[in-house]
Amino acid sequence: MRWLKWIFAYFLDCVHRRITWPHREPAGQVYVACLDCGREVPYSVKQMRIITADEQLRKPWRTRSAATASLALVSAFLLINLTNAARGASGVPAEQAPIDASQLHDAIPTLVVGFVGGFVHADDVRYSEVQLARTLQEEYGDQVKVEIFKNRDAVQAHEAIVEWWNSLGGNMLPQSSSPAAGIILFGHSWGASTVVYVARELEREGIPVVLTIQVDSVRKNGEDDSVIPANVVEGVNFYQTKGLIHGRTAIAAADPSRTTILGNFEFKYEKEPAACRAYPWYDRVFFKSHTAIECDPLVWSQVQSLIETRLRRSAKRAQEEAAAAAY
Repeated sequence: MRWLKWIFAYFLDCVHRRITWPHREPAGQVYVACLDCGREVPYSVKQMRIITADEQLRKPWRTRSAATASLALVSAFLLINLTNAARGASGVPAEQAPIDASQLHDAIPTLVVGFVGGFVHADDVRYSEVQLARTLQEEYGDQVKVEIFKNRDAVQAHEAIVEWWNSLGGNMLPQSSSPAAGIILFGHSWGASTVVYVARELEREGIPVVLTIQVDSVRKNGEDDSVIPANVVEGVNFYQTKGLIHGRTAIAAADPSRTTILGNFEFKYEKEPAACRAYPWYDRVFFKSHTAIECDPLVWSQVQSLIETRLRRSAKRAQEEAAAAAY
């Protein structure tokens, strides 16, 4: 019966009701894959809907919905914070456009580690954390190492990070400089809480973290997800406040002189994003808003942009150091 439904959807007029999280091509175009017919179709992150190929090639949208306006406001705050932070670190303004993986050929080594929430498996491609991890690995290949873990596997994640760090010879510049290798941590729900826990464990070993990203962070027993340890260069928090489960509304730096909090950004949902249709029904019914922020392409496009900005900064710094060494 499932195959019959797929055949009808493919050869007839599929409405693409169940789609994956949006993926961005190196050229900058965004597309989603339909879970019913398997087609890849153009998608507008700004309008939160499938579009035609002609619409994808037009100039930026002139009309915006209330949800798009909200994203624009959040993006503006993020861009201001990112620009200030980037200028203070390297004099390079933060950009939102994706970068070509070829630019990372001589980049500083980077490890990106994600944590899924709840009881989700680390290989469940329905979830945005897993999709983002695979997207980053596919786009940047060997230039960036990407790992994804269950939130219950914090010990294994910590060991993997330490092993990666030691494989580089514990490569770290003096305290006044930024790390010579980059570690980026992100997660949702319990996974976001695990992000802070792992960062704190790394602090005890003197290992720096470039960026922590928390999406609707829910505190686990014995963990404090509200205070970002001093070994973290930058931290950011996305949250919503509705339903049985909702995220922490604010994070703070243990040492503001060493850690910059890029912001605490609230998202509100009158209806679930279309991408949520691929999620289990019980998550959508009992944890509606908590699930909505996890499958919201607007949130995860921001997460991807934050990570790619650091990758760009890493590549730029490597080029500058190579040029300086040539003289």
